Amino acid sequence: QKWTRGMSYCLHSESHWDTGPIYVRENGKLHVVNQGAGGVQNVTPKTRPFRLFSRGFSVELCMNREDDRARRQRTDHFIFTYTKEGNLRYSAKSLFSLVLGYISDNVDHIDSLVGFPEQIAEKLFSAAEARQKFTEPVTGLRALQKFTEAYGSLVLCSLCLRNRYLVISEKLEEIKSFRELTCLDLSCCKLGDEHELLEHLTKEALSSVKRLLLKDNCLSDAGLRRMTAPVRVLKKGLENLLVLDLSCNPKITDVGIGYLLSFKKLNCLDISGTGLKDVNAVIKRIQMQIGLVHSQVPLKEFDHSNCKTEGWAEQTVLQWEQAVMEATKPQDNLRSRTAALHFYGKTHRIKEVVKCKLVEAETKASGNLQFYKEKVQNCHLPLKKEVAGSHELKNNKKRALAEQERERTSKQKHLCLTVEDWDLLNTY
Repeated sequence: QKWTRGMSYCLHSESHWDTGPIYVRENGKLHVVNQGAGGVQNVTPKTRPFRLFSRGFSVELCMNREDDRARRQRTDHFIFTYTKEGNLRYSAKSLFSLVLGYISDNVDHIDSLVGFPEQIAEKLFSAAEARQKFTEPVTGLRALQKFTEAYGSLVLCSLCLRNRYLVISEKLEEIKSFRELTCLDLSCCKLGDEHELLEHLTKEALSSVKRLLLKDNCLSDAGLRRMTAPVRVLKKGLENLLVLDLSCNPKITDVGIGYLLSFKKLNCLDISGTGLKDVNAVIKRIQMQIGLVHSQVPLKEFDHSNCKTEGWAEQTVLQWEQAVMEATKPQDNLRSRTAALHFYGKTHRIKEVVKCKLVEAETKASGNLQFYKEKVQNCHLPLKKEVAGSHELKNNKKRALAEQERERTSKQKHLCLTVEDWDLLNTY
């Protein structure tokens, strides 16, 4: 009892079974109590051992300090919904969705997708597209090429870039990666004869193009000579072209029309608004050598209403366009200046894309020079057939995959044209 009254300090060990020595202070002296014998020993006070961590430290507290990113990744494994009563319900995602999300996050590290099932590849493409992986500068191009090399027209079979010159300049390499395109609309882009994309049209990668629209692109006879050189000399390039629109290019003359005579498979041709000198002679020449008849009525094939982007990468092209529009969006500090100009009645410079309205008006004034082939009925409706053919291609892709691989390997055997070869072709 005397010890209990004088007790002022007590330390307990962390072990429940081994309590250790107990120290008691009595009459100004420190005593240690021996539990086994119940005796008391006078000892000198010992210094408290140094502790690296405090007594309240635990590993669990450190685990709760994880960053928000790790916590977000952990919650991404669940699907949160609400019941009728308003209670929060969560269920774990499937292993397939988790793996699909992980691969889409690292889609640029895929070695190859050749032979991979197209049903799963389409879901993988959509998952990567939702994460905007194809809009990244370097990794986006590398990831897109993996899909285009393996699936070709399924990724994109039709591409419409009408009035999209900025998209072409920003995403030129991505556009060149698309293989097996059947329809390409480059109208009103002001590309000119020396643009890299027009040179890419002559390559074997785009030999599948059947519908090419080059309206209002500042083309001349030199550009047509370069574009038709592989077909005229090597029987390669745009040899399968069926529809060609070269309207609203005033620099194209009678000499340039002569280069078009190498397209023997043409079904529809539009050369309205060009700089022809002898129109009657050109009409007779086209009818005699290609078999196209001058149409008195404008063909629906050239109204550009049926041309649109189709394929897995349809949303990807829209993302590119939105990114370009955001980059070219006027800054906030310029809005006050624009408002001031409107207030004082001064006109502001128009920065929008120039439409083809003026050129179309000149075309209507100069006359309609559209041609079609009499043997082919409903020349203005091949696009619907192409759309139906694309659906049939999706159903029979497994059977045609081996044939496409053989064609691709055979194309690789041909040597690519060098700069000297192009200079030689341009002389013809």
